[in-house]
Amino acid sequence: MANLNNMPIGSKVKVKSISKDASVRKRLLEMGVVPGVTVEVTGKAPLGDPIEIIVRGYKLTLRKDEAEDIII
Repeated sequence: MANLNNMPIGSKVKVKSISKDASVRKRLLEMGVVPGVTVEVTGKAPLGDPIEIIVRGYKLTLRKDEAEDIII
């Protein structure tokens, strides 16, 4: 399965699910990262951590391990 961590900058993808065993699952859902929403990867740090995305019109920064829990 593909996850958000593997997407290059500029990618627009639709969220399929969030891993059930993710420690930040509830927090991601509360911030609007829900199945069916489109997110755009707008930036990555040089070593790939953190990742900046646009979701529902606002910028959100995620750690690499949090982005791996978002299935696209």
